[in-house]
Amino acid sequence: MENIKAKKKYGQNFLKDDSILHKIIEAMPNNENHTVEIGPGLGDLTQHMLKYKDVTAYEIDSDLLTVLQSKFANEIQSRKLELIHTDVLQIWKSKNTLYDGKYDLIANLPYYIATNIILSAIEDSNCEHIIVMIQKEVAQKFAANEGEKEFSSLGVMTKLTSKEAKILFDVPPTAFEPPPKVTSSILYIKKDLNNSLDDEFKSFLKAAFTQPRKKLSKNLSSKIDKTLLKEIYLALNIDENIRPHELSASLYHQMYEKVILNDKRKRN
Repeated sequence: MENIKAKKKYGQNFLKDDSILHKIIEAMPNNENHTVEIGPGLGDLTQHMLKYKDVTAYEIDSDLLTVLQSKFANEIQSRKLELIHTDVLQIWKSKNTLYDGKYDLIANLPYYIATNIILSAIEDSNCEHIIVMIQKEVAQKFAANEGEKEFSSLGVMTKLTSKEAKILFDVPPTAFEPPPKVTSSILYIKKDLNNSLDDEFKSFLKAAFTQPRKKLSKNLSSKIDKTLLKEIYLALNIDENIRPHELSASLYHQMYEKVILNDKRKRN
């Protein structure tokens, strides 16, 4: 390993287990998509991916950037690798995408911004597959099904925008240097590029899961008139005692559509 210490402020934990790296490579989709990596670290995963695809890698740490520029000088010169020194969330804010063309996001993500990165990738219409290593508890939320206690707004959004979402395998702390305090998981999402969610729906979901263990109707009463809520429950045959994690993603969407329809009627 290069003489570089992981920095806490960037949530760095360098993956050192070769068998895990090979399993991530095996999970790469066999397609013509470009590959984008966020936080390449010391470039171990990058090195493996470059055998199969051209890669655009985003690195925020200038010390690591120097290491990567030296390690991959030939690949950068031949344009197999594009190394960009920036904060990806800022790129998403300004350009809405990390690559001008269809791409797959494959990365070992820093825990502290993993959720924001995945949500941004879900919204990015150029991103088709997401294969990322993140904290297991967060991965479970994205991959959860209705009825499971981990099912939250993240699970609803994933269900409505993807064809498939699952945890491929877990990664123990010992696979990293330094070892994190938690178990990690590899999350796989295959997006449905025809589907997207508007900000109002996300706001509706946020209200629905305000207090996850309370009744859904209690949470939504802050946002929706109680009489209308009763009508919607009746029309969609929803149990009045249902909790937020028990309702399916499609029913959340149908509820939202009825709220929007009601708003339109009011305006006309």
